[in-house]
Amino acid sequence: MSTIPDAASGTARTQSAPRRVALAGGIGTLVEYYDFALYGYMATIIAPLFFPSDDPVAALLSTLIVFALAYVVRPLGGIFFGHIGDKYGRRKALMITIIGIGLANTAIGLLPTHATIGILAPTLLILVRVIQGFFAGGEVGGAATVIAEAAPPGKKAAFGAFVPMGTNGGFALASAVAGIVTGIATADQLNDWAWRIPFLIALPLTIICFLVRRTLPDIDKELDLSSKHSVPLLRVLRHYPGSLAKALGIGIAMQGGAYIGLTFMTIYLVNNLGYNRTNVYWLTTGIIILAVAAMPLTGRLSDRIGPLKVALIGILGYTILTYPALVVMGMGNFLFASIAYFFIMINMSFLQVASFTLSPQLFDDEVRYTGMALVTNFSVVIAGGSAPYVATLLVEKTGDLRSPYYFVLVASCIGLIAVATLWKQRKTLG
Repeated sequence: MSTIPDAASGTARTQSAPRRVALAGGIGTLVEYYDFALYGYMATIIAPLFFPSDDPVAALLSTLIVFALAYVVRPLGGIFFGHIGDKYGRRKALMITIIGIGLANTAIGLLPTHATIGILAPTLLILVRVIQGFFAGGEVGGAATVIAEAAPPGKKAAFGAFVPMGTNGGFALASAVAGIVTGIATADQLNDWAWRIPFLIALPLTIICFLVRRTLPDIDKELDLSSKHSVPLLRVLRHYPGSLAKALGIGIAMQGGAYIGLTFMTIYLVNNLGYNRTNVYWLTTGIIILAVAAMPLTGRLSDRIGPLKVALIGILGYTILTYPALVVMGMGNFLFASIAYFFIMINMSFLQVASFTLSPQLFDDEVRYTGMALVTNFSVVIAGGSAPYVATLLVEKTGDLRSPYYFVLVASCIGLIAVATLWKQRKTLG
């Protein structure tokens, strides 16, 4: 197990403007997760356009399978860009990933629908999502890596919070854009052309992020790339299997709880509980903003008491609060449902900050990008991209509106095991 060297002794890491690195990394993850979340938020609208069916649930499930498919290819992108980041530099990898993600999301807004070109429409949608998933595989793990390496001593969590602030800011932005478009456009306009607008907005966002990342300092200058003649993936698998397993366990708990709240909950509140779609979009936006606003505070708390304790707070919060929150949501009162939603999502503020602080410390410079890419992508495949599909299927098959809780419970138990295996090291992980 490795800890990240303090950026305090005159090295380039001290001189590399940590706040600029954190800002560039955070903006990149915002664009990535705007792109990915948008598809989930627009799923109920685009489902009949690309997967027409007499059964609306079947059409929605087909759309969510494509949502999950993009996550399945993310590990391949993580391996590829992890190799580039560990052998040829973090900056190159991060510049390429953001361009690929943004252009792919823009392409979705330009696709013809099933009514225009038939079966070719969902085929092209699947292709674009796979490409998007490949590029996204190198983004958030890379951002977490460079921010962790630039963070000043004693502020690893405060700076690490920029990653989940960016990812969840992307979800909030996507929800807000979806809320504006669905609130202004009529149903006919949405089905005709207005559904494209949120996807096309990805292009200017990508340009802005690219320009910000061009100003990044030399973040690779002082890295120890002693294994530059080896294959980073093989080195991680041979020398860091324990680190991978522990970080993956925490990642599964983090992604499982987060994606139930970030993607499934919108579908659940609209389709299963009958709340107004536009109101739900704005509720989701507000709840996510509150969770993001809490992250600097949980970052400071983590720097004070340690990220493992903060991770434990988040996991136990998901385990204890999710089921009663789902019960309250089913009461039909939008205010009560909003409060219950908040009590699910506040746990994300604790667990995500802790996870993105802990995981980079488990890998050395020479493989950190690859290690983080593997952890973030496999955890999101296992418990993130699958969350809306599995949760929707659970409700459909069991008829139990609280059944998504069992998905969260399993993910949380895996996280608790990982925290327990790291507990003896809690004083060295900070």
